[in-house]
Amino acid sequence: MRLPTRSRTAGALPGVTGTVRMDRRTGSLMTRLRPGDIAVIDHLDLDRQNAEALVERGVVAVVDASPLISGRYPNLGPEHLASSGVVMVDDVGPAVFARLRDGERARVHDGTVLVGSEEVVSGRALDSEGIVELMQDARGGLSTQLQSLTHNTTEFLRREQGLLLHGQGLPHTTTPIEGRPVVVVVRGFDYREDLRRLRRFVREQRPVLIGVDAGADALLESGHRPDIVVVGKEGLPGSGTTDDQDVTVSLRALHAAGEVLLHTDGADRVTGEERLSRLGVRHRTVASSGMSEDVALLLADVRGASLVVTVGTHATLDEFLDRRRGGLSSTFLTRLRVGPKLVDARGVSQLYAGQVRAWHLALVVLAGLVALGVAVATTPVGAEWWAAAAAALSDLLRWVEGLLP
Repeated sequence: MRLPTRSRTAGALPGVTGTVRMDRRTGSLMTRLRPGDIAVIDHLDLDRQNAEALVERGVVAVVDASPLISGRYPNLGPEHLASSGVVMVDDVGPAVFARLRDGERARVHDGTVLVGSEEVVSGRALDSEGIVELMQDARGGLSTQLQSLTHNTTEFLRREQGLLLHGQGLPHTTTPIEGRPVVVVVRGFDYREDLRRLRRFVREQRPVLIGVDAGADALLESGHRPDIVVVGKEGLPGSGTTDDQDVTVSLRALHAAGEVLLHTDGADRVTGEERLSRLGVRHRTVASSGMSEDVALLLADVRGASLVVTVGTHATLDEFLDRRRGGLSSTFLTRLRVGPKLVDARGVSQLYAGQVRAWHLALVVLAGLVALGVAVATTPVGAEWWAAAAAALSDLLRWVEGLLP
């Protein structure tokens, strides 16, 4: 992960200076960001995945028209920016998009954005200490979120009980899943590290690899071909329906996959099928109002996977609330359904020691023979054998010396 570079030298003005890059849609801005830029966005409650993307692109500052932490729930993005040394100013208001120009040089200092010596906009300067206090206050809103979860879970179960309880609507796959481990990859939290941890497991166990949206590209980047891609409306190439960075699957990944499943909620089925058909991607469709990653987990479970390993998915309550809050009920019920089969990649790396290979056994046998030889040599009979062997070896060496000129 690349840390931002600060344009501060001896005698320079305080704060950080960079090139302004603006877009109300955070995801759309990512492709234009370069190291040293100042990202100007309008993103209420920045999540960690978008924060990671901003850091990877090397921004020196983030200026947000909306609050980076509103207090509705403890979102994780600002903490990541602070730990990476990114300067933050939030709640500057929508006027920032009229007062700044894309591509101009600006300076951010103490909650103020300046162009030259002119103060353009100002807002709340966030640092690590302030973020800790705001996050503590935001945790007070968890009770409201959990009450909403209870209601939404009941409604989701009523709508999707056929899918959740009996797997109705899930297609049969051409890829054999019965009795095999399955790895479901989402391009989310720490997915690169998760895939690195699973290298040995994937190489030795040869699991079924399912990429969810851009998770298929994550598999390709790691040198693996996805067996199945589950793609939702937001993940379709050219959909333009999401602000989330690193969600859209590439056409290369769709064509590389063994098979493609289009996840729709019913209303967007025709649009999604038409788009994939125009791209020349053969696919089948599964309808659900849940999340695409949950469809992938249910598919693995219903088709008889022996183990389901998740990569880049949500593991804690904070992570669930930080992102995909609308799909929390789907995620909660799906994990209850999959139950004991479900293991996070971090758990697999700690529990899986790998296969026993032939050379492992050879080393054990050799060590045993050496130990046996040492034990026998300490006995009277062993001492006689050792003396006889030493004498024979000495005679052999003299005979070889006699052959030499």
